[in-house]
Amino acid sequence: MSQQPSAAPAPTSAVATVSERHDWWRDAVIYQVYPRSFADSNGDGMGDLEGVRTRLPYLRDLGVDAVWLSPFYASPQADAGYDVADYRAVDPMFGTLLDADALIRDAHALGLRIIVDLVPNHSSDQYEWFKRALAEGSGSPLRDRYHFRPGKGKNGELPPNDWESIFGGPAWTRVTEPDGTPGEWYLHLFAPEQPDFNWEHPAVGDEFRSILRFWLDMGVDGFRIDVAHGMVKAEGLPDLGSHEQLKLLGNDVMPFFDQDGVHAIYRQWRRILDEYSGERIFVAEAWTPTVERTANYVRPDELHQAFNFQYLGTHWDAEELRTVIDRTLDAMRPVGAPATWVLSNHDVTRHATRFANPAGLGTQIRLAGDRALGLRRARAATLLMLALPGSAYVYQGEELGLPDVVDLPDEVRQDPAYFRGAGQDGFRDGCRVPIPWTREGSSYGFGAGGSWLPQPAGWGELSVEAQTGEPGSTLELYREALAVRRATADLGAGDAVEWLRAPEGVVAFRRGDFVCVANTTGESVALPAYGRVLLASGEITETSGEAKVPADTTVWWTRA
Repeated sequence: MSQQPSAAPAPTSAVATVSERHDWWRDAVIYQVYPRSFADSNGDGMGDLEGVRTRLPYLRDLGVDAVWLSPFYASPQADAGYDVADYRAVDPMFGTLLDADALIRDAHALGLRIIVDLVPNHSSDQYEWFKRALAEGSGSPLRDRYHFRPGKGKNGELPPNDWESIFGGPAWTRVTEPDGTPGEWYLHLFAPEQPDFNWEHPAVGDEFRSILRFWLDMGVDGFRIDVAHGMVKAEGLPDLGSHEQLKLLGNDVMPFFDQDGVHAIYRQWRRILDEYSGERIFVAEAWTPTVERTANYVRPDELHQAFNFQYLGTHWDAEELRTVIDRTLDAMRPVGAPATWVLSNHDVTRHATRFANPAGLGTQIRLAGDRALGLRRARAATLLMLALPGSAYVYQGEELGLPDVVDLPDEVRQDPAYFRGAGQDGFRDGCRVPIPWTREGSSYGFGAGGSWLPQPAGWGELSVEAQTGEPGSTLELYREALAVRRATADLGAGDAVEWLRAPEGVVAFRRGDFVCVANTTGESVALPAYGRVLLASGEITETSGEAKVPADTTVWWTRA
């Protein structure tokens, strides 16, 4: 189906230039690039793969181990590339397969690994299978590769069941048959342009095993699996019997999410991955009711990592943080998987803005809040996250302390959830505004032709240029934190922390000679000086063996 010439598979030496450190992913820091908003090489206002490639030295110098790229496949872009029309082609807005090949090779030469998104729950409605299924009409064998069903009601005018789309409205759309009559309905848990695959059909599994091999042969180091908790639906597609189903997500196993059948798929995939050298990995985006159910995805013969969304949604509160850290480590230990820690991504309000607002507003917020407070807490939360055992994820721009852009005009918004009622809040565009590289320019160094979402005034003062070499800047804090983490044996690796006694509102733990203390309160606290200060997110003072830690500040100490 590809409209572009296939690039030759990367030779095995392309991977060999990457560090061969065993189990690298267990304590890796992985940087998420949202390609359309990272760097624009051709001045069309849209980021692209060549733009990412030119900025790889920046990511190497930042100190990350791997780069995860959000989708760049051929797509009509109904959901920013998560509606894939061809899994073996690069969308022209992002470049070509040769650009992808060059990016992978350059990353490996710099010691960086590349993880790409895989979208197996649904395709685009422009995917060749789906287009043919519509054109051939009712009874087409290709309709069995999706979930086509007759409607309910006297004339089939009602959806086959009561499932609701994550983006709002019903999860079913009725098609017009080739003869012009109203026909069957198809399932789409997201936008109507994203029909769900039927994973009970063997052709679907065959296709994705082939897609995996295509990109592994290109040299990618792993896959982040979109909606990894989806794919398998409960037998018979039973009604839920309730409305506002989005509010139920994360509280219980749903008939369309977190079904046990997904694990057979991942065991098949893992056998394919293990055929390849270079320690390739799978990362699951799995929204589950509990971290214990998340652990099911990372059993030894399945995936390697799963995003810790329970941690992402935790408030800046010492007791809550201790609880979710303990539960995460306790859940991962029996399956031998590393914990993962993440504070922001392309689907949620940046944590510098979430923490600027009162607790309880959720992960999509349209309020700026107290900017200074949010940045102070975000910096402290980052040092806490990077001190925990396991792997950490950094979303592009969080190392600059970027806030969400909460005042985008409605007419520029592109999040499909924004245009559908009763679904997600639809404000994901705010965390997707192109990041600033320079103090000045039409798009602050993003590209020569402006940016696809408007950047706010003053964006340049948060740019890489403005913060580089500036003592105390958020960028320099990240650079130093990642360098210290890499140089400190007690950071990252392992599966446990030793909690220390601390005042109310303070998180304190030891890992070997290393001690981390996070003051989540609004007041300074006096604590013992645990050794030599390695790094702090704010100014601390030490006198006579005691340290005064300001409000919303994290400190790293070492006894070595």
